[in-house]
Amino acid sequence: MRESIIMKIHYGTAVAAVALVAVHILFRFTLGFAESLEYENVIANYQFLPYAGMLEIILILISIHGFNGLRVVLLELKQGSQYEKSVNYGCLGAMALVILYGSRTIFMTNMGMM
Repeated sequence: MRESIIMKIHYGTAVAAVALVAVHILFRFTLGFAESLEYENVIANYQFLPYAGMLEIILILISIHGFNGLRVVLLELKQGSQYEKSVNYGCLGAMALVILYGSRTIFMTNMGMM
């Protein structure tokens, strides 16, 4: 994929993540911040399907944005085709692992397994 397209994705994920995290923070303040962090309320949030879906989208957006940013920083440190391939695949793999583990947590909590 061309670098210009990757950077457009990077900027798009930043804008979308800021918007959704703002919604997430507003949800925290509707109940009162301290009460929203109580165990029962956190579990209830995960079991509310629209909110769990929003958390999943935030997880994906921030993972894509963060690991792409890390990839850019690492590519600026050193050049070379083998190094670039390693960084690209390493960041892609790490991103996939973070998304899978976070999704597992969201789905298990949503189904009442935690």
